[in-house]
Amino acid sequence: IKNHVQPRQNPILQCRPMLIAQPLRMQFDQPITLASGAVLPAYELAYETYGQLNADKSNAVLVCHALNADHHVAGVYAGKAKSEGWWANMIGPGLPVDTNKFFVIGINNIGSCFGSTGPMHTNPATGQAWGADFPVLTVEDWVRTQALLLDALGIAQLAAVMGGSLGGMQVLGWNLLFPERVRHAVAIATAPNLSAENIAFNEVARRAITTDPDFHGGHFYQHGVVPKRGLRIARMIGHITYLSDDVMNQKFGRALRDAVDGGYKFSTQEVEFEIESYLRYQGDKFAEYFDANTYLLITRALDYFDPAAAHGGDLQTAFAKIQADFFVASFSTDWRFAPARSREIVRALVANNRRVTYAEIDAPHGHDAFLLTDARYHGAVRSYFANITV
Repeated sequence: IKNHVQPRQNPILQCRPMLIAQPLRMQFDQPITLASGAVLPAYELAYETYGQLNADKSNAVLVCHALNADHHVAGVYAGKAKSEGWWANMIGPGLPVDTNKFFVIGINNIGSCFGSTGPMHTNPATGQAWGADFPVLTVEDWVRTQALLLDALGIAQLAAVMGGSLGGMQVLGWNLLFPERVRHAVAIATAPNLSAENIAFNEVARRAITTDPDFHGGHFYQHGVVPKRGLRIARMIGHITYLSDDVMNQKFGRALRDAVDGGYKFSTQEVEFEIESYLRYQGDKFAEYFDANTYLLITRALDYFDPAAAHGGDLQTAFAKIQADFFVASFSTDWRFAPARSREIVRALVANNRRVTYAEIDAPHGHDAFLLTDARYHGAVRSYFANITV
């Protein structure tokens, strides 16, 4: 799908009914054994729901979040300015995933710093924050805990499971672990595993955090500090990979910030270029709200995900038990999760005689395109969900 120039904002959003979100929590007292073999004795999941569950509970859509997102998928919080969910342009009344038709569920993964049990919470064995002692997690661990929450809601089967980036990996995980529980799968800007280059980016970001003097081996909470320098660098590295070269050149180019007489300051430490200022701003903002141990856990879960590994690297064999119909989308300038990786997923599904809709969208925004309002991308998603029977 070619789409070189599209507005970032959808005017429909300005006139649609306001969706009010309500944060919810669910406590699980039954211990769960994680993929690592570690046992989490009890845990809590933060979640939100939008729309109404129908009588036979056939209209549920689970939305899985990416690295720095959470359960607040759509809508706004009553009385709170600038509180739109991270996919509020995609999910809501009259939007591509229409909450007049579907009951949408967003769940915050364990290990997060946005409400679900994670490193910042108390370890019952010590009475102190888990910190670096929080168990290592996998995509499969998240899927299993999500399934337990759906069990508690009485939802035996999902009309669809949907996610972008790391969320898309969870979509694949759902179809591998619980194929009978998913009718449709929507995997956007994702991959069946990370390339070596992607793992390398994650490792550099982790090293920035772990070598920060304020990290204290992951137990910085007890010291009353936060490894902000490491978090800033980690975010700057990540943000570079989420944008395309075209977008960076269009937004910033080689523009100078506060140039003296149109020239350079000839400084190795001061901010001179606009792109430097932007990255520092993004890093500073991230360091104020994200947890360092959570960053380490989530990026490692990204690294580990590789369903074909247990089948000699054969993705077709790994997908043999999948039952759902799929919608897969990629973006031409996304070099972190390139279209070629989505095509691997499509080929493996087609080889297993699964029904697949694939959209490869020519958009300039890089990996972040899956979060932006793009008429053709949203149109393809809208069309797919309109044809889901509930």
